[in-house]
Amino acid sequence: MRIETMIGPLWLDADQKGLTAVSFEWIPENEEADAEILSLAKQQLEEYFSGERQVFTVPLSFKRGTAFQQKVWRVLTTIPYGQSRTYKQVAEAIGQPKAARAIGQANRLNPLPVVIPCHRVIGQNGQLTGYMGKAENGLVIKRQLLVLENVLLH
Repeated sequence: MRIETMIGPLWLDADQKGLTAVSFEWIPENEEADAEILSLAKQQLEEYFSGERQVFTVPLSFKRGTAFQQKVWRVLTTIPYGQSRTYKQVAEAIGQPKAARAIGQANRLNPLPVVIPCHRVIGQNGQLTGYMGKAENGLVIKRQLLVLENVLLH
């Protein structure tokens, strides 16, 4: 399913358990995708982008990712709307304080950006760092999301 957002089009996929993908790039329609979950995800993303939603409740389903990556992604969901954490703080939250670089790699591979808010993770010095492995427009998207959440001023 494709939806239009303030950060460009997003493609969604789901299985019978939950949302499996939010992608900035085209993904083929999955005939087995759960239509109810996709509809709920679309509604919640639209509410988020219009400033009406701060917490996603759509069920999630991880079809990929190592145990470490999934642990990181779960911790990211606990970062409150309108707040940020450093890579070091996320590493400490998962009990691996020296894993800041690995946190960055897990963020880059996040299959559910926006819903799993990897955009809320910033550099130790407060600087914005890469977003979703995207070069130029990745930081633009990250900044837009943080401005939407009032973490950053325009």
